Amino acid sequence: MVTARRKDRLGWRVIPAVFILAAALSAASDYPHREVPFSAVRMLDTFWQPRLETNHRVTIPAVLRQCEVTGRIQNFLNAGKVVSGQSRREPFCSYFSFDDSDVYKLIEGAAYSLALFPDPELEKRIDSLIVAIAAAQEPDGYLYTNRTVDPARVLEMSGKTRWEKEDEGSHELYNAGHLIEAGIAYFQATGKRALLDVARRSADLIDNVFGYGKLERAPNHQGIEIAMTKLYRLNGEKKYLDLGRFFLDVRGKKGEEYSQQQRKPVEQRQAVGHAVRGAYMYSGMADVAALTGDDAMVDALDALWNDVVSAKLYLTGGIGSTGEGEAFGKPYELPNQSAYCETCAAIANIFWNWRMFRLHGDGRYIDVLERSLYNGFLSGVSLSGDRFFYTNPLTSWGNRTRSEWFACACCPPNIARFMPTIGGYLYASAGSRIYVNLYAESTAEIEIAGRKIGLRQHTGYPWQGEVRIAFTSAQTQRFTIALRIPGWAQERPVPSALYRFLDDDRTPVTLAVNGERQTLKMEKGYAVLEREWRSGDEIALALPMSVRRVHADDGVVSDRGRIALQRGPLVYCAEGNDNGGSALTLVVDAEAALRDEPRADLLNGITAITGVVKNGMRQNGGVALRRQELLAIPYYSWANRERTDMTVWLASDPERIERFPQPPTIASTSRASASHVYDNSLPAVNDRFEPRNSADRSNNALRFHPHRGTTEWVRYDFAAPETVSAAKVYWLQDGAYLAPVSWKILYLKEDGCWEAVKNRSPYTVAVDTFATVAFEPVRTKALKLELSLRPDISGGIIEWVVE
Repeated sequence: MVTARRKDRLGWRVIPAVFILAAALSAASDYPHREVPFSAVRMLDTFWQPRLETNHRVTIPAVLRQCEVTGRIQNFLNAGKVVSGQSRREPFCSYFSFDDSDVYKLIEGAAYSLALFPDPELEKRIDSLIVAIAAAQEPDGYLYTNRTVDPARVLEMSGKTRWEKEDEGSHELYNAGHLIEAGIAYFQATGKRALLDVARRSADLIDNVFGYGKLERAPNHQGIEIAMTKLYRLNGEKKYLDLGRFFLDVRGKKGEEYSQQQRKPVEQRQAVGHAVRGAYMYSGMADVAALTGDDAMVDALDALWNDVVSAKLYLTGGIGSTGEGEAFGKPYELPNQSAYCETCAAIANIFWNWRMFRLHGDGRYIDVLERSLYNGFLSGVSLSGDRFFYTNPLTSWGNRTRSEWFACACCPPNIARFMPTIGGYLYASAGSRIYVNLYAESTAEIEIAGRKIGLRQHTGYPWQGEVRIAFTSAQTQRFTIALRIPGWAQERPVPSALYRFLDDDRTPVTLAVNGERQTLKMEKGYAVLEREWRSGDEIALALPMSVRRVHADDGVVSDRGRIALQRGPLVYCAEGNDNGGSALTLVVDAEAALRDEPRADLLNGITAITGVVKNGMRQNGGVALRRQELLAIPYYSWANRERTDMTVWLASDPERIERFPQPPTIASTSRASASHVYDNSLPAVNDRFEPRNSADRSNNALRFHPHRGTTEWVRYDFAAPETVSAAKVYWLQDGAYLAPVSWKILYLKEDGCWEAVKNRSPYTVAVDTFATVAFEPVRTKALKLELSLRPDISGGIIEWVVE
C-alpha cells in the first residue's frame, strides 16, 4: 500500500498518501474550495465511527455475498472463459444489464474502507475479483458481461450490437463509469494498478467510439461524466475531461425528460425526470464547470438547485417524489406515503450539494447535504448494516420493512461505497481559510499556505450542540477558520421558504476562543475567526438543540394541517408501537409541551422527543380524542424493530387524520406470501387501509413488476382453520400497472391439495372499487388468490380482504 505516516494525539496511524496527492492535484486546477480527503480525517465519535465499522464488518461482506449468490460475480467468471476460449458460452446469470455496476461499487466501497480499516482478507478477496474482471475484458477494452457471455441472447434492454441502445437503457457507459471510479479508488487505497489499467482501457475504447464526428450519443443513465473528470484529475490527460464534457453537451436531442434529454444541460432550469440520473448529471456538470471555468453551466446549476430546494425537496433531504419514472415530481408534489426518495437519490443529492459548496463556498449547500446525510441517506440502511431500503417514504401504514437485497440492487452497494467517505465532508479549505462544515468528534490534518494544521474536534453532535475545536499544530500561524452555523440554528430549516419553524427559539448561538466570548461575524452561513493560532488554542461553539415544530408551505397539499418535529439536524418520526398502536392517528397541537429525552436503551442510543399529545379514534361517526404519551424517534432509526406504522408529518388538526385503519380481519391477521414481490411490497395486501381509487399513490400496493403475461398468486395462511365464503380485491391500476386478465380463489384441502372454490358470483376485474366474489363456504387453513397478468403490462393488488 502506498502510505504516509502522521502523528496526532492518539499516536501514529497509516493513511494512503495517494488520496492526499489526488486532492492536492485537483485543488490546483478546479474547485476554489478544496476538499480534505476522508483519509486525512479520523472519525472518533459514537455516532458515525460505529457505522463506519459496521459498514466494513457487515455491509460490505453482505453486499459481496449477495453479488455472489445472485450471479453478478459469476457473470464475470463466465465472460472470462468466453474471452479466453476456455468454455462454451454460458447464460447471463442476473437480471439487469447494469448488474456489473453493483460489483464495481462494491470494490469502490471496499477500497475506501480498506483505507480506514486495513484488512488483508478483504483485500485478498477483492484482488481475486479484479482478476475475474480483467479476464472478462475483451481485447479492445470492451467490458460488459451481458454481451460477452452470450452476444446472441443479450437482454432486450442491451440491444443487438454494442452501444446500440446506450441512449435507451443498455447502461454500457453507466457500468463503465462505476468501473473507472472503482479502479481509481482501489489504486488510491492500495497502490495496485490492475483494476485501474482495466478501467483505463475501457475509457480509451469509449474515447475512440464516442465524440463529435464519431458516435454522438448520450448515456441514458448518467455517471460516466463524474468518472471521466476523476480520471482526468488522476493522470491529467485532457481527452478524458473533453469526453466528460461531450457526454453533457450531446444531450438534448431526444426531447424526453426521463434521462434529462429534453434540452442541453446548460439550458436546463427545472429539475425533471429520474432523480438519481438528474443529480448525477448535476454533479458531473459541476465537475466540468469547475475544471473548465464554464460560467453558463454554473448558472444552470444555480437555477436547478433553486428549483429543487424551493419546491421539490423533502424535509428529510430526499429527492424524487414519484415512483413513476423514479422522478422529481411537479413543484410541491411531495406526497408522504408514496414518497419515492430512493436511497441512491439521497447519495446523489449529497454529491451534488458538496460540489455546489466547493463552487460557491456557501453554507446553505452544506445545510441541504447535512439534511440528506442524517435523514434521507441514513434511513436507507438498518442499524445492523445488512438490510436496506430502496425507497424512503415519510409515512408507512405498517407495510414497509428493509430487505436484504433487491432485483435492481443499486442502493446497497452505493451505501457501502459512500459510508466510508463521510469524514471527507467535515472539512474544506480555500487559500488561508479552513472550513468546518459538519460536526463530529474527529481529528484532521489540513494543509493551507504550505503548512499543515492539526485540529481536534470534541462534540456529542448530533445529540448535543456543544462543539470544541482545539489546534494541535506546533507552529504559530495566522489563518481564518470558518465554522458553519447550520440554517436550522438560524431559524431556517432549509435555504428556501419551503419549510419554516412554527415556534421561535430565542436560544442564541454562542462562540468563544480560549474562554473569551466572540461576536459572530457571518459570511455565507459561516462564523469566521481570523487570528494568530497557536497549539492549544480552543474554540467553543454552542448550537441550540431545542425541539422544533416544522410547517410546510401551503403548496404542499400532503402536509397541510400537519407538523413535523426536528431537533438539531435530525428529523423525527413516530412509530405505532411506541404510541398506542398507531402513529397515524396522533394529533400534536400548538399547546403540546415537547421535550427531549436521552434514551441509551433504545435503538443503539438516541435522544427521543416526548410529550403529551392526543390520539384520535372513531366514535359515533366522528373523531374522539384521548390523551396519549408521545415518543418520537429519529427518522433514520425507523423500521428497526417489529413492523408497525410510521409517520413524519403528524396531524395538528383532528380533521387532518387522513383515514383510520379498518378493523382487524381474517386477512389482516394472516401470514401473506406471494409468487413474486417487487420492492418489499407484500405487506400492502393486508394492511387494513383502503384506497380512494385504483391509482391512489398515497396507498402502497403489492406489485408483480417486472412480470408480464404470467400467472401469479398471493396466499394467506390462517392462524387457525377458518370458514370463509367471500373475498374482495382492490386492483392496482395507475398507468404503470393494470388490473389482471382474470383471477380465481383456491382453498387448501386437508389432503394438502389446492382446489378452486365454487363461486356464487362471477369474478370481475372492476377498478376504483373492490372486485368481489361470493362462494360456497369452505373451512380451510389457507386461501390462495391466483391471477393472470396482462401480456403487455404488469399488475398489482392494493388490498385483499377475506370474509
